[in-house]
Amino acid sequence: MTDNHTAPIYSDGGETVAGESASSTRATRDPGEMERRRRKGMQMLARGMNQADVARELNVSRQTASNWARKLVEGPRAWRRRPLGRRSRLTDAQKKKLSRMLMAGALVNGFPNDEWTLVRVAQIIEREYGLSYSAVNVWRILQKMGFRNAV
Repeated sequence: MTDNHTAPIYSDGGETVAGESASSTRATRDPGEMERRRRKGMQMLARGMNQADVARELNVSRQTASNWARKLVEGPRAWRRRPLGRRSRLTDAQKKKLSRMLMAGALVNGFPNDEWTLVRVAQIIEREYGLSYSAVNVWRILQKMGFRNAV
């Protein structure tokens, strides 16, 4: 039995791996590439190209081109993507203070030994800022702050 399904297969990077060229398939999901595509699409629309032609040229949906056209009235920076996810509950100042506390050590912060654990960091955050985080979310915060595993 022959499989006539011709849809391309994508690797993790959004590039095709089944012999199709990237220009003949759907657009990539790379954030940098998406921003460049948005900027180019908005420039094309500003020059008077219609939405359907922009969508076809950049291999995006008509709805996407329509969204870009609507953004044109918002100003020259409207093509930039908004940050994904919710804003951190910890402010930058709180993160800086937390970093200093962590660098000072667990003993200085009232723990019986100088070993930091995610639970201990969560306890510090709750004690200092009244914010409750799970160990997983503490780990995400620490990674974004530049901390890594200690072996």
